[in-house]
Amino acid sequence: MELSDLGFDGRFDANIPPSIGEERSLARVTAVDRGSYLVRNERSEVPAELSGKLSYLTGNPAELPCVGDWVEVRYYDDGRAAIVHQVFPRRSFLRRKSAGDGVDFQMIAANVDTAFIIQSCHFDFNPRRLERYLVMAADGRVEPVVVLTKTDLISGEELQEKLGIVGSLTDADVLGISNVTGAGIEEFRRRLSPGRTCCLLGSSGVGKTTLVNLLLGREAFDTKCVSGTGEGIHTTTRRQLVLLAEGAMLIDTPGMRELGLMGAGEGVALGFEEIACRSAECRYADCRHENEPGCAVRSAVESGELDGDRYASYLKLRKELEYNELSYLEKRQKDKAFGRFVKAAKKRMNDR
Repeated sequence: MELSDLGFDGRFDANIPPSIGEERSLARVTAVDRGSYLVRNERSEVPAELSGKLSYLTGNPAELPCVGDWVEVRYYDDGRAAIVHQVFPRRSFLRRKSAGDGVDFQMIAANVDTAFIIQSCHFDFNPRRLERYLVMAADGRVEPVVVLTKTDLISGEELQEKLGIVGSLTDADVLGISNVTGAGIEEFRRRLSPGRTCCLLGSSGVGKTTLVNLLLGREAFDTKCVSGTGEGIHTTTRRQLVLLAEGAMLIDTPGMRELGLMGAGEGVALGFEEIACRSAECRYADCRHENEPGCAVRSAVESGELDGDRYASYLKLRKELEYNELSYLEKRQKDKAFGRFVKAAKKRMNDR
């Protein structure tokens, strides 16, 4: 195996430090679980930990290694373990606002080529949540592909209706598959090109891990029986990158109960392209498309040229982004002020 088989290409060459090839090596992060890591190189996959310097100097959790990152490591114990010294700049990423009341970024995966956004055709189908995933992908410069699972649980007419709804939200490719009957699986496989990194995104129980096992051809990861409603039950607890026979890499992720967005202003514009295009016709360049006179977006909604639900979702996401980003900025300012206070206190103690 070569590093290129793990997704390393010329786009990372400029970031290779001089220390590589002497005492340190390149590796890719394949799993993260509560501060412990797995990294893989051309020969093997081993457990890894952060160097003291990297851990101490990294003030933002989003800058710590995540699945898919390329890192500089030093191996020890005859190559059976490693220490991570540096994280390479990411060329693409998937991230969200941390769950709960926190106002930090949570990294989902890095250096991803394609995000398969998974929704069940059954109870999980939710166009508004799908919009959030599409914004997440656009924000991180990741190609989205929407995958509707459990097509065996609905009629052909219902499937076509749902495909039409998804098509009204995005120009991304849309697939319908069934892990039970195998429908659409071969078409899904054709999206898995050697050297490319794909990530599965979606709620708990939509069939992500079952799909991974199906692609691997074995029960590599635990799944649970479906519930009484026909929906799956959450099983995956960590993000993990696996190599497929096709040569592609696939990242499975735990189901997301919350999908808060932060720092994704460009992603919102790309995810609601019809609104962004119409906004160029507004009277004011800084129009917020709410109550301003001469708003082309609001006028198009009133005339029926733009979908009212899409417009309402756009406003909601934009306001959420603004609130979260303001909260994040305030937190960072408080963190910096507290850091200065600690340093000053230590200096006073040392001067005594």
